[in-house]
Amino acid sequence: MESQDYLDPKAVVILIIVTLLWGLNYSAIKYSNQGVSPVFASTLRSIIASMCGLIYCYREKKKLFHTDMRLFHGFMVGLLFGVEFACIYIGLLYTDAARSMLFVYMSPFIVAIGAHFFLKGDRLNSLKILGLALAFTGIFVVFGGRPKTAKATMVLGDILQIVAAVLWGTATLYIKKFMAQRVEPIHTFLYQLIFSIPILLIVSIILEPKWINRIDPYIIASLFYQSVIIAFITYLVWFKLIHKYSVSRLSSFTFFAPIFGVLFGILFLHEELTFSLIIGLPMVSMGIFLVNWRRRTAI
Repeated sequence: MESQDYLDPKAVVILIIVTLLWGLNYSAIKYSNQGVSPVFASTLRSIIASMCGLIYCYREKKKLFHTDMRLFHGFMVGLLFGVEFACIYIGLLYTDAARSMLFVYMSPFIVAIGAHFFLKGDRLNSLKILGLALAFTGIFVVFGGRPKTAKATMVLGDILQIVAAVLWGTATLYIKKFMAQRVEPIHTFLYQLIFSIPILLIVSIILEPKWINRIDPYIIASLFYQSVIIAFITYLVWFKLIHKYSVSRLSSFTFFAPIFGVLFGILFLHEELTFSLIIGLPMVSMGIFLVNWRRRTAI
């Protein structure tokens, strides 16, 4: 099945819901970090989501693993995913969370440029470039600015977040290029999570001497949300979209996730509603609109 270039209304609604849930995930992670170390929590999330995926395959009578080149492609996607998260968490030791989100969400540029050169029918045009630039500028307005308390090591953290963005974009392109027409979305999902678990576990062992500080019902609920709702349901939906639609247009919608993250932080964590958010959100929205603008040709 050929990739569908333009996003239909159903895809747009699904993307908004998915990015909204991803945005809420930032608040869930902040809360669970009070009791469970972040990289171990990410490892646990991947394990639980993988178990859900295995149950899904069993109920749907789908093959679990391939025994040919598709398994290698799955391993590569899992490797990219695992190293991406390792870069994010190690980078957070040196840079701020807000700056981390700013740099990680450079990923749509990687996808758009890569799709232009490596994927058929997913070409850059002036509106896409303008829209991506406008959306990223909106993210910069919300999160940008070097803190006065910044240390020299912040540069190292920033570089690691940029590497994570490149890895995320590369994984998206790799899935579209080598897996979208060869495996089902559930296999893309399983391979990414299962093969990333050893990498995340090793990073956790190296960086986190203590994995659990406290457990309460809210932390358990937070981990359930991260594992089942985010890592299982929304990731599976995301991979289904990647298999079907233009990845450059899909990736532009991920700019909404950090904006929703800030909004939920204001709502649930009593963070400050800033003027920069009021300015940045319309810029992100307009940028995504331009990326997905469809020129109508006369019949």
